[in-house]
Amino acid sequence: MKRVSLFLAAAFLFVVTASANTTEPAKVAKQLSGEIHSMLEGNSFKIEKDLTANVKFTINAEGEIVVLSVETADAALESFVKGRLNYQKVDVQNVVEGRYYTVPVRIEA
Repeated sequence: MKRVSLFLAAAFLFVVTASANTTEPAKVAKQLSGEIHSMLEGNSFKIEKDLTANVKFTINAEGEIVVLSVETADAALESFVKGRLNYQKVDVQNVVEGRYYTVPVRIEA
């Protein structure tokens, strides 16, 4: 019976800890997404169809975006995203240095 009680206590602690940590990263990711959106506005793409990409990045000790990869079939979009985002400072609280973030990007025609 002691083992069952200990297991249930450990499981409860795990669930409480996991649920407490899931809201904060989601909020940070949403704020980062908003900042990235504003950094990518005002592009001069001449495109015939919508372009999409998945941008994987991290934040360094100085609070700058470091683009790790841009997954897209369009080389111009990849170059544009890297040029606009790499080493740009972000003003977001509770960003974890070294954590990987992935943000979808879409440029509409």
